[in-house]
Amino acid sequence: MIEEKFDAIVVGAGMAGNAAAYTMASRGLKVLQLERGEYAGSKNVQGAIMYASMLEKIIPDFREDAPLERHVIEQRFWMMDDRGHSAMQYRSDDFNEDKPNRYTIVRAQFDKWFNRKVREAGATVLTETTVTGLLIDSTGKCVGVKTDRAGGVVQADVVVLAEGVNGLLGTRAGLREPPKAGQVALAVKEMHFLPAETIESRFNIKGDEGVVIEAVGTITKGMTGMGFLYTNKESISLGVGCLISDYAETRESPYDLLETFKTHPSIAPLLEGSECKEYAAHLIPEGGFKAIPQLYGDGWVVVGDAAQLNNAIHREGSNLAMTSGRLAGEAIHRLKAGRQAPTKENLKLYKELLDESFVMKDLKKYKDMPALLHTNSANFFMSYPQLVSQAAQNFLRVDGTPKIEREKATSRAFIEKRSRLGMVSDAVKLALAWR
Repeated sequence: MIEEKFDAIVVGAGMAGNAAAYTMASRGLKVLQLERGEYAGSKNVQGAIMYASMLEKIIPDFREDAPLERHVIEQRFWMMDDRGHSAMQYRSDDFNEDKPNRYTIVRAQFDKWFNRKVREAGATVLTETTVTGLLIDSTGKCVGVKTDRAGGVVQADVVVLAEGVNGLLGTRAGLREPPKAGQVALAVKEMHFLPAETIESRFNIKGDEGVVIEAVGTITKGMTGMGFLYTNKESISLGVGCLISDYAETRESPYDLLETFKTHPSIAPLLEGSECKEYAAHLIPEGGFKAIPQLYGDGWVVVGDAAQLNNAIHREGSNLAMTSGRLAGEAIHRLKAGRQAPTKENLKLYKELLDESFVMKDLKKYKDMPALLHTNSANFFMSYPQLVSQAAQNFLRVDGTPKIEREKATSRAFIEKRSRLGMVSDAVKLALAWR
């Protein structure tokens, strides 16, 4: 094992870990990055969305060689019942600009590329290395890590915990409480492969254009969660995720939910003829602002999913992860350049930078939404999707029934299901949580 001391050790090579390691290494700090997988991204097979502006702040010319799939020009939002969906969508040629705003990526490929950039920036990267614990001195300061390698203790001035949503190292060291079941979602995903021309024909796109579908409704059987579909160059990423606490309460199977979703009449035609080659499960932090743990201490900071930095309302995770990693790296570099020790008082700079960014401002804005959706999941994810579908049927079906009777049937259905007071209450709660 390496015996030299580092300026910083980064635990994890996901979005946040790579952003932190690259930011510090490119500024001349001596950085060690540890990853338990065979290579960065080896534990990820799923597709995802990557937000360009956040990566541009780290690697401005990333488009030259990053493994990007498609740039998203159309977003579809579906509210589904068992037989159909109501939709809102936005498509614009503005998204065909020279520097597109969002891309679909395959994490296994993208993380590997990002980590190569970390190495090129000068960081030492060790894969297939599990960090088993933090090295804490007699004063309570974190001064390095313990690993599963022979003689596997490595010292550093500061440790960046980019270990993912479970946050086992921080939990074992008493730095944070384990995330609650109601604050974490389990998403199951599949990769369905199709020729590029078939994908482009089915989704009305061309070249490197892409489409994203995000869906709520009866597909999650009243649980807090959603389904999603991303178009890649020659594959479609499909998945569904719900809160772990809801799985535990309902005893529903994540795999069964995914099977129901992909065989839904609105989804099945989009996958027809595809070959499913990859399946994965992934934990996602969903607790929002109120679930964020302590982010810094004597000799350590927490970034990305380990810090519960995920905007569940806008389905944004990678941009928050990359931004938190970058800001942690910038804070550590500034302290190092100013010859300031990474004490708890000084590492407060990281939290201050994060508070000034969109990350905390957005999470704070929606701080009450996770609890609202969880406590009203049966209404928002079951009743209302069914009622909206029924209303659309009544509006569009022509069979000789007078329109006034159909309008009355729609009103009656809403009142019987939720009552006037219930609907007003739901609207007020939603408006208050959204402000």
